[in-house]
Amino acid sequence: MSNPEKQVENKIKNYLASIGAYFEKIHGGSVYQASGIPDILACYKGRFIAIEVKRPNGGVTSALQKLKLKQIEEAGGIAIVARSVEEIQSALGEGGLTDL
Repeated sequence: MSNPEKQVENKIKNYLASIGAYFEKIHGGSVYQASGIPDILACYKGRFIAIEVKRPNGGVTSALQKLKLKQIEEAGGIAIVARSVEEIQSALGEGGLTDL
């Protein structure tokens, strides 16, 4: 059985690689890191980008995840809840990082 969220995540990682972004997949639930950290942390054209990946139909962003994303935005980063690569492209465009 396929995992829709994992499929979206893989497409996003492939897209980030294709544009030359540095990124790391964060594995939640570790005793060595804080809860609520977005699924993918990236840097592109000098900007910090945090991506919380959700499956295309559904998936709820927790209060803690929303707080972390807000803190990232307040610190000058780009924080995205994404269900598709197109949402990443749009957010990067709005952030002035692409021609889209």
